[in-house]
Amino acid sequence: MAAPMAAAVARGLRWAFRAASAGPPSRRAEKQARMVRGRPDQPAEPKVLRIAIIGAPNAGKSTLSNQLLGRKVFPVSKKVHTTRCKARGVITHEDTQLIILDTPGLTSPMKAKRHKLEAAMLTDPWDSMKHADLVLVLVDVSDHWTRNSLSLEVLKCLSQFLHIPSVLVLNKVDLLKKKIILLGLINELTEGIVNGKKLKVRSEFEYNSSSPAKTVLKVTQTPPPESRARESPCQLETDKAQEGSSLDNSSDVKASESSLDTEAREQKPYKYGDQKNRKGWPHFQDIFMLAALNGEEVDTLKQYLLMQAKPGPWEFHSRVLTSQSPHEICDNIIREKILEYLPLEVPYGVTQVTELWEEGPSGELIIVQNLVVPRKSHKLMLIGRRGALISRIAQEAGQDLMNIFLCDIRLKLKVEVKS
Repeated sequence: MAAPMAAAVARGLRWAFRAASAGPPSRRAEKQARMVRGRPDQPAEPKVLRIAIIGAPNAGKSTLSNQLLGRKVFPVSKKVHTTRCKARGVITHEDTQLIILDTPGLTSPMKAKRHKLEAAMLTDPWDSMKHADLVLVLVDVSDHWTRNSLSLEVLKCLSQFLHIPSVLVLNKVDLLKKKIILLGLINELTEGIVNGKKLKVRSEFEYNSSSPAKTVLKVTQTPPPESRARESPCQLETDKAQEGSSLDNSSDVKASESSLDTEAREQKPYKYGDQKNRKGWPHFQDIFMLAALNGEEVDTLKQYLLMQAKPGPWEFHSRVLTSQSPHEICDNIIREKILEYLPLEVPYGVTQVTELWEEGPSGELIIVQNLVVPRKSHKLMLIGRRGALISRIAQEAGQDLMNIFLCDIRLKLKVEVKS
């Protein structure tokens, strides 16, 4: 667990389950539900920003959402399509409320059929965009197969909602050994234009044998020649340090400088049918580079989002952290573990049925869930040798639920074949 998350758990944050911690689990769940449905408390001058996070499956959308919230609320897995439906996370800071619309990864109908995904997996990202004030487009820069272009589904979504401001977020930059790769990615994914201006991207590298390598990336928005005299460039600067890395295998590298100056180009109106011929999006208003898993530069993005909020009423009580019900959170956490431990396409065929949800004699929350699989072979895989795997899934999911609900959890999982 990252340090910011651990500290957030220790503080309890502002979540409805924490607010109702004096009562038994059933009463806490009821109070949380009332807070989500009820009228929110409002400051004198409230501000709000609804943020849709979109991107290809497994780009790190839920991980980024959890880091922004300061606590694990959304399921996270290395497998694609961990998030199966849209959910809202709520950040309330002073007079400002950020509403994060965590959505399933944008996918095609063919891929949805292959992974046995619900119809909502195709429509939820689009529905979230309808309610968004700002969209974050997340790209996994560690995936060399997909990082050089935005997916067709992402481009379709952006072109459909051209009026909504968009921000490019390059994720997992800590996994890149050569940060110079980011220069080309930025140019390709933005088509050399950010906030309506040409980009001039410059990178400076310094290496000292007694200290880690340091990479400084500067992205300067260059105004048109006629306006340069009266307009100062808007500069985004990110410092990244990565221990033990360098530009090449030589240890006596002192300095290397590379620059990329994007030539002026005529910006054509974006048409819906142009996606197949495009790799990037020339309408991003800003760029961020971060590592969501360990929290690097996430707070910088969070402060930026708080500054983008506009006057408007809050949608949730200040003590609410998510719109999900306790049952939905439980299902998501268990599914996360199933995705982690089952191979290939097997976990996508598992159906979860909660058979028992009640308060125990000592105030603990007792949960019994039945996992229904389509084949006997899947049942044997899920149970594991002598029940080792299903026990491990129950133990890890129970520990996560204990951290979320802030009470003792007794979780029992059963497996049966669909009749």
